Amino acid sequence: MEKAAIDALLKEMQAPTRGEPTPRVKAIVDRIVRDLFYVIDEYDVEPSEFWSAVNYLTQAGRNDEYGLIAAGLGFERFLDVRLDAAEEAAGLTGGTPRTIEGPLYVAGAPLCKGEARLDDGSEEGEILIMHGQVRDTDGRPVAGAHVEVWHANTRGNYSFFDKSQSPFNLRRTIETDAEGRYRFRTTMPSGYAVPPDGSTDTLLKQLGRHGHRPAHIHFFVSAPGYRKLTTQINIDGDPYLHDDFAFATRDGLIPAVERNQDPDAIAEAGLNAPFARIAFDFELRSEAAALPSAEVQRPRAEAA
Repeated sequence: MEKAAIDALLKEMQAPTRGEPTPRVKAIVDRIVRDLFYVIDEYDVEPSEFWSAVNYLTQAGRNDEYGLIAAGLGFERFLDVRLDAAEEAAGLTGGTPRTIEGPLYVAGAPLCKGEARLDDGSEEGEILIMHGQVRDTDGRPVAGAHVEVWHANTRGNYSFFDKSQSPFNLRRTIETDAEGRYRFRTTMPSGYAVPPDGSTDTLLKQLGRHGHRPAHIHFFVSAPGYRKLTTQINIDGDPYLHDDFAFATRDGLIPAVERNQDPDAIAEAGLNAPFARIAFDFELRSEAAALPSAEVQRPRAEAA
């Protein structure tokens, strides 16, 4: 079809027929529909192909995989890059790089002061101690900041979504001390892949891609007067470190992992076995007017 004919059809279809439309919603939906009409025409999409796509989207919703699909197609990374660009244009510099939240956060994790143990002791695995400081971009410690942390277990599964784990296993909120310091003990997480033969896996295979993520640990870091930081660190040495299907690996978020077998260091840490240590400091940017919010509103799980 000629684009003029498509545009004429769209003009007829998109004319309001009852009540006043919401301008922003109408503009965005009209643009999406127009672009999809163009794609259908350009690639000569047949009706059976169209309905196959509709059925795929329906099944993806039933599988609750839209969060994974959004990450796998790069939408989450793109939104982060746009926030970066807005902050840079406003003159905000420094700060820990942000990266994607993913779909596996659960609100309401227990609050601990200064330090916490994340694991419930039910799994054998490498002990990890992670510690650091929350500071502002001038290097001043941020006391009372909330460091929310969550990660997968040694099999790549997250509590709440994996009903075999105890509630809030590997999930805590740590309030930094007077010097902005936090510390936690946990079990080294494993990387994981999207559900095999699920909606995301099906799509990625059609695109010639895999669905693996490197081992990582998620964080929200927040404090009054500062822009909320959504980020994660990746575990150095993971085979998918720079081949993450969710495009979440960023420079500055791959801290060194120090393995320690020294008996004195083990005793000093209050342990009885070798352990790994990661030191990582978070740097928060001050809040600024006329910027898109760094507090993203989206549906999130809540434990009962």
